[in-house]
Amino acid sequence: MEYKRDKHHVYLINYHLIWCPKRRKKVLVGAVKSRLEAIFHQVAGELHVEILALEVMPDHIHMLVSAYPNLSLPTLVRSFKGRSSHDLRIEFPDLKKLPSLWTNNYFVSTAGNVLAETIQRYVEEQSTR
Repeated sequence: MEYKRDKHHVYLINYHLIWCPKRRKKVLVGAVKSRLEAIFHQVAGELHVEILALEVMPDHIHMLVSAYPNLSLPTLVRSFKGRSSHDLRIEFPDLKKLPSLWTNNYFVSTAGNVLAETIQRYVEEQSTR
C-alpha cells in the first residue's frame, strides 16, 4: 500500500473495522449480503474512503478501509452502520424483527503498511472458512 497525497497532506490511514448484527444474528446472507456490500461501496464513495478489503460473514463484518485524515473514526463507522441499517431494514422487512440491525459496539485497529497487507490477507481468507 502506498501513501496517499493531496494538495496539503501525505497520509496512510488504514482502519480494520469489525462489528456485528444485534444479538449476533446470522442475517448477513444471500440478498442481504449482496445489498450490504453495495451500500458499503456507495457510502465509501461518498466519504472518499477506499475499501481495501471487505468480508461479510453471516454474523459479523470485517472491513479494511483507507481514510482521509480529516474524517473522524466515529463519523466513518456511523456512516457505514447508519446508512446500511436504514436501507436494509426498508428493503428487507424481516430485519425489523431485530430492535436494531447493528450493535452499538465496534472493534477498530489501526493498520500500518505491512500490517494492512496481513489484515487484508486474513479478511480474504475468512471467506474460505
